[in-house]
Amino acid sequence: MKSKSPFCKTPAFYCGIVLTVIEGLLSGCTYLSIYLILRHLLNGTVTAQVIQQIAGMLAVIFVLRLAIYSTGYVKVQIGGAAVSMRLRLFLGDKFKRIPLARFTQGQVGQYVNTMTSDVANYEKILTHDSGNIAKNVTLSAVLVGFTCVVYLPAGLILLAAVLLLIPDLWLSFRIVKKYGTARNAICAEAVSSIVEYVSGIQTFRAYGVGGTRNKATTQVMKDFSDVSYQYEAKGIPVGFGFNILVYLTVPLIMALAARPWAAGALRSADYLMVSMMPILLTKLLTTISIDLFSWKNLMISKANIQKVADEPEESGSADPLVVPAHDITFRNVRFSYVKGEPVLQGVSFHAEDQKLTAIVGDSGSGKSTILNLISKYYEADRGSIAIGGRDICDVAAERVLEQISMVDQDVFLFNDTVRENIRHARPSATDEEVEAACRAANCDGFIRKMEQGYETEIGENGSLLSGGERQRLSIARAILKNSPILLLDEATANLDIENELAVKQAILRLLEQKKTVVMIAHTLSIVKNADQILVVSGGKIAESGTHTELLQQRGKYAAMWAAEQCLTA
Repeated sequence: MKSKSPFCKTPAFYCGIVLTVIEGLLSGCTYLSIYLILRHLLNGTVTAQVIQQIAGMLAVIFVLRLAIYSTGYVKVQIGGAAVSMRLRLFLGDKFKRIPLARFTQGQVGQYVNTMTSDVANYEKILTHDSGNIAKNVTLSAVLVGFTCVVYLPAGLILLAAVLLLIPDLWLSFRIVKKYGTARNAICAEAVSSIVEYVSGIQTFRAYGVGGTRNKATTQVMKDFSDVSYQYEAKGIPVGFGFNILVYLTVPLIMALAARPWAAGALRSADYLMVSMMPILLTKLLTTISIDLFSWKNLMISKANIQKVADEPEESGSADPLVVPAHDITFRNVRFSYVKGEPVLQGVSFHAEDQKLTAIVGDSGSGKSTILNLISKYYEADRGSIAIGGRDICDVAAERVLEQISMVDQDVFLFNDTVRENIRHARPSATDEEVEAACRAANCDGFIRKMEQGYETEIGENGSLLSGGERQRLSIARAILKNSPILLLDEATANLDIENELAVKQAILRLLEQKKTVVMIAHTLSIVKNADQILVVSGGKIAESGTHTELLQQRGKYAAMWAAEQCLTA
């Protein structure tokens, strides 16, 4: 069964639009009452009773309009908000199925812009523009029809004025397509730049590049300002020209109707009404033109939402990954982040089940990429990656990640309590299990020294903690998750001596558990007892073996070991 489109409108929305149209029809009755008053005045037949009857009719119409408008307005707002809610839930669910490799910095900016600005813009289409356009179009049709009945030539001129909307909108929509789309793209870039600037402000200021990055962000904002100016500069003349042409109907109809009025073929009340109608219609058409210009611009937001909806989703089975063992095998794996710039070039190795495999090598040689491929953050360009003999190319990333615990250099923490940050690894864990994991990770001590212990809020991304404390919480998560595969990406890098020692002790406890461990290390002494050491160089496995075997080869590893011993001597 085909799923319902996230843009599908609710019955309340359609009901609100219908009521808005009815209210537009009733608003035309106001001009009918003016026409009746004029006829009585000019015929000399006006009486208090006539005025009371017309006033009573207007009062009834006003009450009806008030009731219909308020009901319709509420229904349109509720219906539009329901669509907006459905869109946000849809996008949130969609993001879970988009390949993780898509979440680069620039693309994240576009996703943020789509989830916030684009959805809000589309909601504005539904809750404001749609109702206003429907009402004003209806009222315009009533005015043109009324004028045709009173004096056909004047009605045909007004109809011609209405038809001028076609070239006006054609030109306006072309401007929207060119400049509106460009403005939206720059807006997404600006969001990415601002997010990067705010997130990295501490680093930028620490290295004295805050001003440089601020200039980059300011330049993006200037680009946005420039394209917005071009947008308005091209659009205003079109709207101004349309207004001039439409306003010319006022003197044209007055002059055209003057002769039959002077000849007695057109009553004075009729002449006054047909002279007033182009003024009223001009204002309506101007409003409709502006609303449709805005509507077309906001439809870019709908296109952006649709673009996300159409993005390819992760392939692979969503069934749990059940394998007899958790050894990891790479066979001739090739991978590039950017086409034509290979990072891995035919990497092959076998990490045995429940053994420790260490990866060492120069910065940028492809070590972290290997872990990213194991966890299916990215898909290999060529070759195969298997866990327990099962090729993971046809397994959903979420199912693969269920088998993996990770400890990275960059720890992400939620703006929540210590306890809940750890519990994210296994939501069903009890308080006792969370605290046991923290003790094993060597962080129970500093947690209990906090003012509220495990219930302490740690700030956005753990901003109230030190780097070593954040890293130990990450290890506690890995211990609590208790997955059969453990990936460690230079977990002790960039820490002071005290914190490095505490983290190393926590990692040793983690390694005591029977798991398949793949560890990237910048210090060789940490991994000298590994069951297998892989030396990565230039995107390839240059050497492999135990510590002793690699020293005997007198190759790159032996040179790295000798250099490290000289530094620590």
